[in-house]
Amino acid sequence: MILQRIANRGIRLGTLFDRAASRHPANFLILDHDLDLAPELGRRITVTEVADLVDDFASRLRAAGVRPGERVVVCKSNNFDITLLACVAVRIGAVPVLLSPKLDGETVAELVRRVHKPHLVTDQAKLDDELPPTVFDHAHQVLLTKGGHPGATQLESFAGVARVPPVTMPPDHPTLITHTSGTTGIPKLAVHTGRTLEARYRPQASATALVRKRRPVAVHVSFVHSRLFTALAITMLRGFPLIMLIDDDPEHVADVFARLRPGVVEAHPNSFMRWERLADDPRKPLADVRYFSSTFDAIHPRTVHRTLRASRHRMPIFGQLYGQSEVGPVVGRIFTRWRAEDADGRCVGFPFPGMTDVRAVSMDGKPVTKSSPGYIEVRTDGRVLTYLGENERYHKQENDGWWRMGDVGYRTKWGCLHLLDREVDVIPGFGSTLAAEDTLFSALDELVEVIIVPGQDGTAVPVVCTRGEEPLDMAAWKAATASLPAMADPVQWRLADLPQTATTKIKRLELAKLLSNGSQVP
Repeated sequence: MILQRIANRGIRLGTLFDRAASRHPANFLILDHDLDLAPELGRRITVTEVADLVDDFASRLRAAGVRPGERVVVCKSNNFDITLLACVAVRIGAVPVLLSPKLDGETVAELVRRVHKPHLVTDQAKLDDELPPTVFDHAHQVLLTKGGHPGATQLESFAGVARVPPVTMPPDHPTLITHTSGTTGIPKLAVHTGRTLEARYRPQASATALVRKRRPVAVHVSFVHSRLFTALAITMLRGFPLIMLIDDDPEHVADVFARLRPGVVEAHPNSFMRWERLADDPRKPLADVRYFSSTFDAIHPRTVHRTLRASRHRMPIFGQLYGQSEVGPVVGRIFTRWRAEDADGRCVGFPFPGMTDVRAVSMDGKPVTKSSPGYIEVRTDGRVLTYLGENERYHKQENDGWWRMGDVGYRTKWGCLHLLDREVDVIPGFGSTLAAEDTLFSALDELVEVIIVPGQDGTAVPVVCTRGEEPLDMAAWKAATASLPAMADPVQWRLADLPQTATTKIKRLELAKLLSNGSQVP
């Protein structure tokens, strides 16, 4: 797409903090946790200090034998230094492969095997408690950010080595490998280049052009997700103070926000759902937020309305971007306080002119409509290069230059894209499960999650989680479901027990399988 291609030299993650420090040396990063790489830096770190830290550990990786073009798998305890280690690897021309700390050990071992003898960066806790011994067989070497382990080398042992200059790889060379959500099985390894990351940076940068004042930006996004790197580029290069959250517990977030008063907040949709209660906190932790942003999935109107209501600004804005790990953001829309409560949660927005495009392709030869949705396909230069080791699988999702998203929906006459369901989650004869879930959220304040999945006989089964794990009000439930298609009786689970991805999406297929096996509340 033309506006993604003009002067696209690649995102250059290895020197991102150097460039940010040269523009805004006193800007700072605030963490709600200590870095494993450098706990002595504390939780308020200048961009200049971060740039030096990346330079230091890039030199250590080089001293450990990592060379340009080689792959470095990062799978360690959850911490922002996962993201920093990606910049460290890119700085010496290596290709970081980021694996979520939430992946189980056997899945990690399989993904390390697929990468083919990479350098593995991890820590003692991961090796002692989660990763199987086979990771040593699949890795060229194992490097530790913290602790010790037989057969592994501590990065600390390379402290003080001579600094090495950064290596700049061509913009079309792989620069980052992340994994897909894994909602349908073993995650796929998505290969990004500097140019594709810069291409997906462009629509996000245009969406944030409204933010003029350098307000603190608070972010709670998976440290292994590609979205975080474009968010870093936007905030750091423009000199915005950045607050990185590892914990989205509402009480913790309320404490942090009440003290630091962010003006911009970005998080996963499910995190915003958890933060609805912040609207009633007497400290008003969301009062100074002018801009809210949610990527990855559609967000429920109830959540948007309550979040916007908590801002003291006359016209706060909630921006929603719809996209996918493989393509980045494709369409977007904004909500205001006056439209949020009755907005259609299935409307995920419009493409970015000159940068992305979207269409819905008929599934049965009939015109695509709300009652006869089609396959959602997109075009963008932000699309990943391939799936590592699964090139044939990657090309199966291509259709004459368009990319099949795996979702079904339609576009209105005004061009707005409506997302109705994932292809694999469609329940024949039911209609949109996501629309039904929106209806239930709006009608029942006690719900903190509801997921509708198919039962063994094909009947829609609602799995519900309530605030405080209180018993579901069945009278209110019956009233709320009166206008919806027929469903089985609700099954109540604890929110923490629902199978989730690295970006807190519920693994619907896994949940349906658990129910079909007779699982109740774990």
